Amino acid sequence: MTGDRTSTTPGKSRFDDIYNKPDPRAYFRRLAPLEYEIPHHAQDIFRRTRADRAEAPGAEGGAAVLDLCCSYGINAALLNHNLTLADLYAHYTGPEAEALTAAELIERDKEFYASRRRADATRVIGLDAADRAVRYALDVGLLDEGYAENLEQRPPSPLLRRAIAGTGLITVTGGIGYISHRTFEALMECARVPVWVSAFVLRTVPYQPVITSLAGYGLVTEDSSQNYPQRLFTGPAEQRSAIEQALGAGYDPTGLETEGRYYTRLFESRPRTA
Repeated sequence: MTGDRTSTTPGKSRFDDIYNKPDPRAYFRRLAPLEYEIPHHAQDIFRRTRADRAEAPGAEGGAAVLDLCCSYGINAALLNHNLTLADLYAHYTGPEAEALTAAELIERDKEFYASRRRADATRVIGLDAADRAVRYALDVGLLDEGYAENLEQRPPSPLLRRAIAGTGLITVTGGIGYISHRTFEALMECARVPVWVSAFVLRTVPYQPVITSLAGYGLVTEDSSQNYPQRLFTGPAEQRSAIEQALGAGYDPTGLETEGRYYTRLFESRPRTA
């Protein structure tokens, strides 16, 4: 989670200076050379999962999507708009964006996203400890509700509790390792409709504690057994650490981490059926 962070991934480079700016330009400029791409892989999967969840029991009235570690609303942008991650890189790293003030960029982005809104757009709630990133996502219309809270340290506020009560799908692409089973337990305690979880998790980060916690709330988790590239390593030290952690987790890094990138696995959690 951006903002106040405690990572369970030693050796992983930190990018704290880009996670809580008034707008996402520095974020995209820093991550572009590292070919950060996991939101791209998540885009179609989250759309399919959203559609499946809408047809499942307990979705009357349209259950909301809660994006954990939402940052600047990137997953919401890709879920609800006719845009790709490549479009966002171009939008935020080009000379036109560079010349604008943060306030001018926000005004431009309101029109940018509104004009690309999909007909099947879904209500999205964002949760992240980075208050300015969440504020940006709210200001430009990517989030319907946004909460700058750290559930690893404090229980959810009354307003967040109310928002969680209407959540049917929880998504996360970059936060496991900064958030743990504690965040998921806090969320599940507030749920009032059947909740599904779609999580992309680095192969270097243990996810079993989350799986065990979700099982206590009646969710069964499946490992897709597919590997999705996240980004290039920042250097040899980060790569060596990642290889050691992947081996420790029982994964073979050959052809994956050994080739210079972090990889994730997709875990899907659904309510247990009789």
